[in-house]
Amino acid sequence: MGDKPRFKAFVGLLFLSVSFIQTMGCTRNSSDPSSVVTVYSSRADHLIKPIFDLYQERTGQEVRFLTDSEGPLMERLKAEGANSPADLFLTVDAGNLWKAAEEGLLRPIQSKKLEQAIPAHLRDPENQWFGLSLRARTILYSPERVSPSDLSTYEALADEAWAGRLCMRTSRKVYNQSLVAALIAHHGQERAEQIVGAWVRNLATEVFPNDTDLIRAIAAGQCDVGIANSYYFGRLLRDQPDFPVRLFWASLENSGTHLNVSGAGVTRHAKNPEGAQALLEWLTEPEAQKAFAELNLEYPIVTEVARDPIVEGWGSFQGDLLNLRSLGELQTQAVQLMDRVQYR
Repeated sequence: MGDKPRFKAFVGLLFLSVSFIQTMGCTRNSSDPSSVVTVYSSRADHLIKPIFDLYQERTGQEVRFLTDSEGPLMERLKAEGANSPADLFLTVDAGNLWKAAEEGLLRPIQSKKLEQAIPAHLRDPENQWFGLSLRARTILYSPERVSPSDLSTYEALADEAWAGRLCMRTSRKVYNQSLVAALIAHHGQERAEQIVGAWVRNLATEVFPNDTDLIRAIAAGQCDVGIANSYYFGRLLRDQPDFPVRLFWASLENSGTHLNVSGAGVTRHAKNPEGAQALLEWLTEPEAQKAFAELNLEYPIVTEVARDPIVEGWGSFQGDLLNLRSLGELQTQAVQLMDRVQYR
């Protein structure tokens, strides 16, 4: 019996290895690890391959990449240790980036370019990871049943006026864990628990597995308001410009709109750390920022870069200046809080 978990772990690692070999098969072979940059990414192929192709075109630097969920990739990095071929770890949500740093999978780097390009609250204070595109989690609503004047803060969705009218995504997704972590950071455990508990009491229906289903539920009349990442709404608008839902820029009380990032860090055992840092720095260039953000309708982290027209159409907002490392540091507390109020 004791060998079964070990066997399953071996099979899982073998499967990932085969996947990695298949992914690498599309690039030319090289026996010199310093001649390539290898990226482990939890972002889907179609969101990063065009960026890496552009980088190779501009610089001549070969980029190889493997995509999977963030959990398996971090486990892979730990299992491979010093033998890992990964030079850069690319993922979404500051909670995941914090965890990678906390588990010793990333290394601090010195880069004046990155420090100048990326605001301090959107990168690790110890320079182990850096935000590359900005995500805003805000309120979506039905314009037929809700007036924008009825909306204000995330906290206000705890009011009785929203009883039976609120939709939420599952608490199992890191995006909501980070939002609750932000509530804890700003209000403390007790107040945050009161807010989240009231959200649960105000639910119109069971929680949704993803933001897209939540937004569609608002359009279908299952609920009147919900909280989602703006880019999910943007994807729907790309296909259906007259989609019957609107976006409202919510704020945290005495702060701004809840922010998160996709980002990356150089791995602890990188074989080509200089090449990884060069790629990371290039991703802050205007051309890269524009492409990186537009592929998924996110916000360029370099504010001077033009936004996609759909994103620009939502207007401006004031973001929360909380350092995003706090979202990772408070993640366990956030999950425990959500469990206590039966937010599933």
